[in-house]
Amino acid sequence: MEKLSRTLRIACIQLKVGTNKTENVARALEKIREAKMKGAELVSLPECFNSPYGTKFFQQYAEAVPEGETSKFLSEISKELGIYLIAGSIPESKENKLYNTSTIWDPNGNLIGTYRKMHLFDIDIPGEITFKESDSLTAGNSFTTFDVKDFKIGVGICYDIRFEEFAKIYRKKGCNLLVYPGAFNMKTGPLHWELLARARANDNQCYTALISPARDVNADYVAWGHTMVVDPWAKVVETVDSEEGLIVTDLDLSLVDKVRANIPVYNQRRSEIYDTIDKK
Repeated sequence: MEKLSRTLRIACIQLKVGTNKTENVARALEKIREAKMKGAELVSLPECFNSPYGTKFFQQYAEAVPEGETSKFLSEISKELGIYLIAGSIPESKENKLYNTSTIWDPNGNLIGTYRKMHLFDIDIPGEITFKESDSLTAGNSFTTFDVKDFKIGVGICYDIRFEEFAKIYRKKGCNLLVYPGAFNMKTGPLHWELLARARANDNQCYTALISPARDVNADYVAWGHTMVVDPWAKVVETVDSEEGLIVTDLDLSLVDKVRANIPVYNQRRSEIYDTIDKK
């Protein structure tokens, strides 16, 4: 029984996302059922799974949480299948503001966590890509963790992965799995997607999962894809290419324990000289 509580089967869904919200949500539910058939206990969807990714779409596709239609479907499917669900992210409307928001649902269909993207994606690479989430979105200000069996899971969204202090706070909170629904593009994806996944896993000696939408070359914003799970040794253990699909893999906390015991960097930090703190 102890061994079972220290393993977790996770599914990461790389989803096709188009302009029809109803079809996007229906496809997500279909893939969640497929993940359950493969034994998944925790399932994650990608960033903006019910909406095209782009500032011009966020207002049109935004919903309240948990009163909105998408949230109701997520609650129903998690209860029907008896799974934990990290619902990637959707545009959330709240008090005349828009957020990029991930919701977390338990096997009884209860909303047990809400994470609003903390670091907004405002970049300018001349001649290649300019994108400014802050034109329409408001940044969140709170960390979100939840427990499944013996796993403590921290949630970020996309651009959050570039901030190592953000992940370090989750490590200090006891997390052994970090999950980042994200949508890197065709410039940043080839350069940094795998690099950052492995870096955060290595920095914090934990499992790290990145979940992308599938690539649509006709979209305004073309996602890189390459959903993946990385282990505490910073080894990529499962990945897909750019097409729609899912990966299912078993995580084992004994590997986290081994890596942290073999290379005890966390205990060797000179916190009397430097530290990373949660000011909230």
